[in-house]
Amino acid sequence: MYSISIMGITLGFHRLFTHRSFKCAAPVKIALCIAGSTAAEGPVLFWSACHRRHHQFSDREGDPHSPHHHEHGASKILLGWWHAHVGWMFSHPPENYVRRVPDLIRDRSIVRLNRAYLYIVLAGILLPGAVAFAVTGHWQAFLSATLWAGLVRIFLVHHTTWSINSVCHLFGTRPYATTDHSRNNLLCALLTFGEGWHNNHHAFPTSASLGLRWWQADFGFFLIRILSSVGLVWDIRLPTAEQIANRVQTAIDAATPSAMADIGSRSTRENRV
Repeated sequence: MYSISIMGITLGFHRLFTHRSFKCAAPVKIALCIAGSTAAEGPVLFWSACHRRHHQFSDREGDPHSPHHHEHGASKILLGWWHAHVGWMFSHPPENYVRRVPDLIRDRSIVRLNRAYLYIVLAGILLPGAVAFAVTGHWQAFLSATLWAGLVRIFLVHHTTWSINSVCHLFGTRPYATTDHSRNNLLCALLTFGEGWHNNHHAFPTSASLGLRWWQADFGFFLIRILSSVGLVWDIRLPTAEQIANRVQTAIDAATPSAMADIGSRSTRENRV
């Protein structure tokens, strides 16, 4: 159930619905939407709209969950981490779906699944227990499976995926030049099936592969390749070798003392252009 929820988030909610990194058959689209909904991180329209806002204003004013909205200092870093990890959800205003996700609200199947979100979450909690009871015939098995594969699984999925918002904007490496503080974090990448290659993602947001080097494990992209091999996925978007090399070179240039400008000022100027 953990794998189903994570794949639903990384392949469905993130790479397919938010960034349109690939196209797929209708049954795959529906399955990914259902799988992502079992993670209990909000309906697909909300999740995608919020993430598109994050990319538009990444680590600047308007980013819903940046950990860099606080002043410098150890306590401020802790407050920023808390805001990015959990706190932002208690103060986030409703998203404008017409503005943020007009492509998704034109898809009737996605809108129906968005409305059925709470039922899908409940089914994701109870289904493991029902399977355990059907196999064993014991209510203890039902309660145990509901607890571990239902509630505990949601808890783990929440904190591993929320770490992309918090940890991966604070700790890790930055091989590519971006106008934010996104970072690659190996542990987060392993726990989220590729999402932890976050600097890669912000450098190339529409890439279906988040692991851009051979050693960067991306189980989500591995599944995309399997589905592609049987004709269920196509039009997979990937950066070219030249685009990747240019981003690396830009990052090297930006690291020189003469080019170390404040990232907020730099991103503001680029946004104006």
